[in-house]
Amino acid sequence: MLIMKNFEFRGRCVWLTGASSGIGESLALEMARRGARLALTARRAEVLESVVARIRASGGEAWSFPGDVTELEQVKTLVQRIETAVGAIELAVPNAGTHIFTKPEEFNSREYLDLMNINFGGMLHCIEAVLPTMLARRRGYIAPVASLAGIRGLPRAAAYGASKAAMQHFLESIRFHLRRYQIVITVINPGFVKTPLTDKNDFKMPFLVSPEESARIVCDGLERCKREISYPWQMNILVKFGRILPAALYERIVDRLW
Repeated sequence: MLIMKNFEFRGRCVWLTGASSGIGESLALEMARRGARLALTARRAEVLESVVARIRASGGEAWSFPGDVTELEQVKTLVQRIETAVGAIELAVPNAGTHIFTKPEEFNSREYLDLMNINFGGMLHCIEAVLPTMLARRRGYIAPVASLAGIRGLPRAAAYGASKAAMQHFLESIRFHLRRYQIVITVINPGFVKTPLTDKNDFKMPFLVSPEESARIVCDGLERCKREISYPWQMNILVKFGRILPAALYERIVDRLW
């Protein structure tokens, strides 16, 4: 069973969601610099068009396909349009997502389920839309953006972390099924990246990285078809270490830091 070991961006059709700002915007610019033919999706059409314009002005190839990843039929239609206008999607990067703080004093299950629908459900919709043609070709690459916050529970991140943990578990499991079709799965787990979302945080963010550095790390990892791209390395080590600590000790440490 031959599984792709390297991925060359140049000339490849890449579909990226959540591309209008933050991690998505920086990924779009870096992928274009590496020669990808980009199909970009986000809800804000005007902002998305400005990203496309910047890429084209620098000599890259990009097209705008606005849409909402929480609407399955809309996502399926978008993918059909992309494959007709740009080409078969060789790499799909479901990145659209958001973050809310979990406040027990203002517990709102509907809000938490809505977040799950955007982060986890949106990823599922993207995979459902691209999978049929990848299965038919017996070749493909899917690399959703999860988060290090999904590794273990953190204060105020219950809903967000749960949505990212769901993504990680699903992708780890489905990888077993898809490898027989030569479809590669990479899980992207950023730590703190300076974006409009993290600008809302009211606490010190350790090992904060720039969006440009984030994009370089992710694209380097995608080129090597890594199973997991978790960064920055310092935060990755801390979080993974926390995963193996006994629950009582982990809770004691987090309580002191929080």
